[in-house]
Amino acid sequence: MVADTESRYPDWGAVYADNANWVYRMIFARVCNYPDAEDLTAEVFLAALRPLRTTASVAQVRGYLRVITRTVLAAHWRQTMGCEITSIDDVPDVTLEAEHAVNSTTAQQVQRVLAALPGNYRRILELRFLQGRSIKESATQMGVSVANAKVLQHRALRLAATLNEEKEEQ
Repeated sequence: MVADTESRYPDWGAVYADNANWVYRMIFARVCNYPDAEDLTAEVFLAALRPLRTTASVAQVRGYLRVITRTVLAAHWRQTMGCEITSIDDVPDVTLEAEHAVNSTTAQQVQRVLAALPGNYRRILELRFLQGRSIKESATQMGVSVANAKVLQHRALRLAATLNEEKEEQ
């Protein structure tokens, strides 16, 4: 289907047929996992089903699907990064004790890096990544604008990466 400002989809089947491949490819490129990519693609279309009007133009539909895809991916990463891996299949020599030691070491390393950050940098990272708050919620809690919170997060991540690299070199 040609994406001009006037063309419209006749029904939901056409919306799905015309957009499922690029949504799937976009998600797969980020998760690199077929089952997750399939599940997340289905989640995108389920999320779009109710609010999306098929009377919208093709360009509007694609723009909306891009936004939903980003939102679904963000939720996936928030959930994925917030959970520890508790078992690894096909690696019989990995014991629970070894796994716990790795997780403890990682947790200690994260705490060391966070402790080395200035207070506002540490706070934004705790809110965003440890508590899973949105950028808007974090900004409100810190009493700063959303734009300022984004800048703080970017700078905090950059400094944390630098501190982590310095620690690894020692």
